[in-house]
Amino acid sequence: MIVHSIELENFRSYGTVRAEFDPGINVITGDNAQGKTNLLESIAYLSACRSHRARTDSELIRIDSRQAMVRGELTSRNREFVLEVRMGRGMRRQIRKNGVRLKTIGEMSGILKTVLFCPEDLNLIKAGAVERRRFLDDAICQLRPRYAAALAEYKRLLEQKRRILKDWPEKPSLLEALDDFNLRLCQTGALVIHYRAYFVKKLAEFAPGIHGEFSSGKERLTLHYQTVKTVTDPLAPTQVLFHQLCDHMNGHRQAEIDSKSCLSGPHKDDLLLDINGISVRTYGSQGQTRTAALSLELAEREIFYENDGEYPVLLLDDVLSELDPRRQEFVLNRIRGGQVFITCCENERLSELEAGKVLHIADGALVEES
Repeated sequence: MIVHSIELENFRSYGTVRAEFDPGINVITGDNAQGKTNLLESIAYLSACRSHRARTDSELIRIDSRQAMVRGELTSRNREFVLEVRMGRGMRRQIRKNGVRLKTIGEMSGILKTVLFCPEDLNLIKAGAVERRRFLDDAICQLRPRYAAALAEYKRLLEQKRRILKDWPEKPSLLEALDDFNLRLCQTGALVIHYRAYFVKKLAEFAPGIHGEFSSGKERLTLHYQTVKTVTDPLAPTQVLFHQLCDHMNGHRQAEIDSKSCLSGPHKDDLLLDINGISVRTYGSQGQTRTAALSLELAEREIFYENDGEYPVLLLDDVLSELDPRRQEFVLNRIRGGQVFITCCENERLSELEAGKVLHIADGALVEES
């Protein structure tokens, strides 16, 4: 997958800008607060129509504007695409593929796949379970459009169930709908667990080898997918998972009513990592947790390659400056093949990278350096 160019209008800090990229490595330099991260964010946004830094599209629109646009020209699966998204305050987002307006985000899914690695991802292991679920969900949504639909439906049903549980003391009749919502949550939740379990299984095929290579074979990384206790085998058929989730919901029904909250379910899943049989999150050093996080991100890239026969676009947002020289070298040696974007400050010239393109950002303008 290759992003040939990006055109922005009133996106984040940019007014109007167009940038053309190298099919290999693109280094984006500039002082802080000049828009380096915003440029990478716009590329990632075209892959899934969502931002890792914003809750709503309105946050992506330049503060003095009412509308914004992101347009990208790219090659994917040996085909040429032009993807365009227009967003505005108080208006519905408009998505176009090769000039044709799309009805749903799902029609755009899978065309551009990206792996974004930013400084906060180095804390992926030490962070709460919500961040590890986000890592899983972002990756699987790009690989499997059906998962994206199931996840969105699960979140919608969960929010409605939360309202029922919160409001039933004032309106007891709401409890009449609770069993129906539980049933539908079990149906969509079984799909969510199914896809997550198989993705973690693939991660477990690649991440330990990457981590072992980094530690010179001294450390053994293992991964475990944790979901509700009634699910004895997350890799079981979805029909089996459905019945096990129903057992779980039924067992917690009265406790949820009493507490007026959703006590557990796939929305509280976690990805657990051990090094030599010991929890990385609880006992791992900073170096071990960062290496484990790097291993997950690089394993994700390998899964995409195995699935598609081409690497996703790799976005490294100021992450190298957070790593010691040994880890920097390890990452740089792992990104051969595919298109890569690296943001860095002026004093980080990445001398190991001999080919590619350097773009300098200043005051919202891009200048190609020789």
